[in-house]
Amino acid sequence: MAKSTSTRVNVAVGLVIKDDKILIAKRHAHQHQGNCWEFPGGKVEPNETTEQALGRELKEEVGIHVTQSDFLFTIEHDYDDKHVALHIFNVVEFNGEPRHQEQQPMCWRLLSTLSDLDFPLANQPILDYLNPATGQ
Repeated sequence: MAKSTSTRVNVAVGLVIKDDKILIAKRHAHQHQGNCWEFPGGKVEPNETTEQALGRELKEEVGIHVTQSDFLFTIEHDYDDKHVALHIFNVVEFNGEPRHQEQQPMCWRLLSTLSDLDFPLANQPILDYLNPATGQ
């Protein structure tokens, strides 16, 4: 795919896993990659580290306080209209019970069933990481 000419968008993404299930949310229809499922997270603000963004976004979107996370990897992906850098974290420990804060549908989904859902193309390496049997 041709390199996007737009600016790079840095996004912190949290993999919140509990009892072989992972927390996912559905993007609103009007958003970029609308109606796709996604892992919780959001844009990194200026003068903010990716780990700080992760904590802030998960508190705002999901209502949890991340107490321990491990950085896993970064995904660089070009869409036609933007270039995204997804910084993926494993959320090891958190306080609070996840609940939608931004009127975005959320659910816990078995890791083994994620391939049944539509995710943005940039998320494919995450899906491969979570279920190595589906990796290329």
